[in-house]
Amino acid sequence: MALLSSDEQNETAVTMDSMVAGVHFLPDDPPDLVARKLVRVNLSDLAAKGAKPFAVMLAAAFPVGTELAWIRRFADGLGEDLAYFDVALIGGDTVSTPGPLTLSLTAFGRIAKGRTVLRSGAHPGDRIWLSGTLGDGALGLMAARGQLGDLGDGHIAFLADRYRLPRPRVSLGAALPGVASAGMDVSDGLVQDLGHICRASGVAATVEAATVPLSAAAQAALAADHSLLATILTGGDDYELLFTAPAAATPAIEEWGRRVGEAVTAIGVITEGQGVTVRDQVGHPISLGQGGWRHFSASGKGAEA
Repeated sequence: MALLSSDEQNETAVTMDSMVAGVHFLPDDPPDLVARKLVRVNLSDLAAKGAKPFAVMLAAAFPVGTELAWIRRFADGLGEDLAYFDVALIGGDTVSTPGPLTLSLTAFGRIAKGRTVLRSGAHPGDRIWLSGTLGDGALGLMAARGQLGDLGDGHIAFLADRYRLPRPRVSLGAALPGVASAGMDVSDGLVQDLGHICRASGVAATVEAATVPLSAAAQAALAADHSLLATILTGGDDYELLFTAPAAATPAIEEWGRRVGEAVTAIGVITEGQGVTVRDQVGHPISLGQGGWRHFSASGKGAEA
């Protein structure tokens, strides 16, 4: 994320996210949904900073032999979401490649000067907040790959849709400046992304697992296999807003959530120290392994067909 001076009152927030077939989406995902996911993961990043999106630039490397019908469906999906979020496509580039489909989007958002929500402002005593529900993205990948077959068709469809089509919390993000002390969106897993905030702010965090909001589908998956708790807490691809705020801001946060129709849940507290601790119902720390997806791991995000 970069901040560019626009005028005396405003700054332009600039972010870029890339997606690769077989890493960030399944190679056989519908092309219109691939385009819409590309838009939404970038708008989610702007929302986490409190910026209002207004323009994007697209770079697309299509594999040699990509059918024109596929590209048309991709363009239709792109246009649909840009119109929905009132964002303009202002340029970019297209090339062919012998490798996998690779897409990059640069997104621009406006925010009042000095109001950007950074990762570095959390303080001991701040509450930790999460929008929406957690774990649907990671469980959705499993659902799309047929790994949750006993869950029921309704839950499977819901989770797969959440993986393929994130919901950027743009309206909720507009309320963060002046309220949130720090924030980002959950892309690489709650524990890892909260760790980014802790390192930037020089603090620690404690999350109460029992308070983490789950969808009905995620609750059903967890009831069937309790080991999925680690996937829910660390799997990523949720694109929910994760932010901290002083306890005194609680009424304002809850009121804004009601006003824009977005669920917001307090899931823990910022403390002195280092690192992120997740505790169970009786206060014992939960072991979660590496704690999130690593961008340069050998296996990637696991979206290979």
